[in-house]
Amino acid sequence: MSFELMASMMCANYRNLEHEVRALEYGGIDSFHIDIMDGRFVPNFAMSLNDMRCIRDLTHKPLDVHLMVEHPSNTIDLFIRNLRQGDTIYIHPEAEYHPSTTLQKVINAGLIPGIAINPGTSVETVYEMLRIVKKVLVMSVNPGNAGQMFLPYVGEKIQHLLDLREKMGFEVYWDGACGADKIKTYAPLGVKGFVLGTTLLFGQERSYEETLRRVRALQV
Repeated sequence: MSFELMASMMCANYRNLEHEVRALEYGGIDSFHIDIMDGRFVPNFAMSLNDMRCIRDLTHKPLDVHLMVEHPSNTIDLFIRNLRQGDTIYIHPEAEYHPSTTLQKVINAGLIPGIAINPGTSVETVYEMLRIVKKVLVMSVNPGNAGQMFLPYVGEKIQHLLDLREKMGFEVYWDGACGADKIKTYAPLGVKGFVLGTTLLFGQERSYEETLRRVRALQV
């Protein structure tokens, strides 16, 4: 069973961000997940453009930039200019008047286009966009804060997306309240990757290397 593991960097220790990046990279993380919040689309602030730039300079691993902002078309060029091929930008379709136009900017820049789907957003409302994105990030909790409870009805939505992925040409990723039980259940079904935060990766007593090894072996 093969799946990708992404580190939710809003959960990292910001007293030494460089050490966190180096330790995660050494430990075998696949990519770094960057949550950008504007305090409007979600009721919180998280990472900044400068945080993203810092991490981009520190690693050759891909970045997954999750824009939880209103009207991302207004600022997306700032992020595009500071990323490189292999990096992903997710937008929330609910946050944009014309999300396909914003996604086209990502595609034109040679980056990987993705959409993030809130727990209350149905697959039917984003169906047409599934044909132009490469990644769908399913939020299993309401976005904006770490450490929230899993919303069980999200499982049905994930199954619906997995049924569509080959036809539409995208992969499904999990974000929020990701414990070992979720990986054991959904990785075999076809979920491609999991964003790891405080549930499995950060704040643990063991090293990132050992934690990631246990996650990959499903021995958490």
